[in-house]
Amino acid sequence: MSVIGGYMVPHPPLIIPEVGRGEEKQIRETILAYERVAEELAALKPDTIVITSPHSVMYADYFHISPGNGAAGSFRRFHAPGTRFSEAYDKELVKSLCRLAEEKNFPAGTLGERDPELDHGTMVPLWFIRRKYSGGKIVRIGLSGLPLADHYRLGQLISEAANDTGKRTVIVASGDLSHKLKGYGPYGYAKEGPEYDRRIMEVCGKASFGELFDFEESFCDKAAECGHRSFVILAGAFDGLDVKAAALSHQDVTGVGYGICTFYPEGANGDRHFLRKYLEKTEAECRKKAEKSDEFVKLARASAESWVMKRKRIGVPEGLPEEMTSRRAGTFVSIHKNGRLRGCIGTIAATRENIAEEIIDNAVSACSRDPRFSPITPDELKELEITVDVLGDPETVSSVKELDVKRYGVIVSCGRKRGLLLPDLDGVDTVEEQLRIARRKGGIGETERCVIERFEVVRHY
Repeated sequence: MSVIGGYMVPHPPLIIPEVGRGEEKQIRETILAYERVAEELAALKPDTIVITSPHSVMYADYFHISPGNGAAGSFRRFHAPGTRFSEAYDKELVKSLCRLAEEKNFPAGTLGERDPELDHGTMVPLWFIRRKYSGGKIVRIGLSGLPLADHYRLGQLISEAANDTGKRTVIVASGDLSHKLKGYGPYGYAKEGPEYDRRIMEVCGKASFGELFDFEESFCDKAAECGHRSFVILAGAFDGLDVKAAALSHQDVTGVGYGICTFYPEGANGDRHFLRKYLEKTEAECRKKAEKSDEFVKLARASAESWVMKRKRIGVPEGLPEEMTSRRAGTFVSIHKNGRLRGCIGTIAATRENIAEEIIDNAVSACSRDPRFSPITPDELKELEITVDVLGDPETVSSVKELDVKRYGVIVSCGRKRGLLLPDLDGVDTVEEQLRIARRKGGIGETERCVIERFEVVRHY
């Protein structure tokens, strides 16, 4: 057991005296807890300090591990250029972690570094740590847009790499909590903000890591949280272990939540393999939904599975409802994995002889040709949820008052540029937001004159 400790910490630049210039006194409780973390970490004398930061290099489908011998940085962006850091990277642990990722076909590595300079999500924890402990090299890892399950898997790989190298390792999960706690805060107030902070402090304070998967993406987005995926990586490093946890502090006086917790492993516990439990649960739910699906969704699933497994396009099966074989319409096939979009491709108007043909083609495209995602792999099939939308005829509207984000999808057109957004999508709660996303998808500027059309859909589950 080479991961010997873990710490959930915030990263407000304000907390650094040279930046805060006295304003840091308002979060004195957080400062005192941070100092305790640094003292406890120093007492462990780790060989390696792994820091996961939301402000390091981040990709939608890849975890970036900082390469090279080391990096430097300062708080010059926060008007304190004299507060500087120069850190050596633990190349041996990085090499082991990259090797394990490659062996397991896991999307992590040292490729794609855009900015080698240390980020403030890394430097704020180091400011406290280095005042108490000068030893230990660091490993800096960014987050990704991948599902929470993959962040947990990364934590498992970090633990495995620490064991392989024999490095006494601690993990510092850098991340603020909600940014929507107060009306005067940087992002204003949302009711989800205080609720997120309450839940995350309760979950992490008890090391109830399985509950980290219960935070829905739309809820986290509305709360404007910063560190959730960082905390999930830390949890993965303690998979299968009893953990002694302590919640040291929580403050929200600036409108942003700052939470600090400590975690120390205590021994093996076969009942704490939380990712395995989560996947078993979600796979069972997916099977249940698939069994209850109507013919539209069953056809889309059969098409996707045939393409992913055999690279073979299926024909229209016999016995389908007449509507699917005699009617023409545009359709969209949407694929979700663990609650997150995994692929969505569709046609605004009919392009094939009937709805069944349309669904078959769009299911193939959704699982293999959505440019936002890598193609779906066979081992993912059991985790997928699929829906099919059959589009009605679009009609032009003269006023946004004729739109309804829950009832109507929208098509925004400007010359040859056109963007479409389906109705009733998670996280899209207003017409203004719906139109803004549709404009962005079509490459249409906010001030460009455009034609707006609405359409209804029949959604099949």
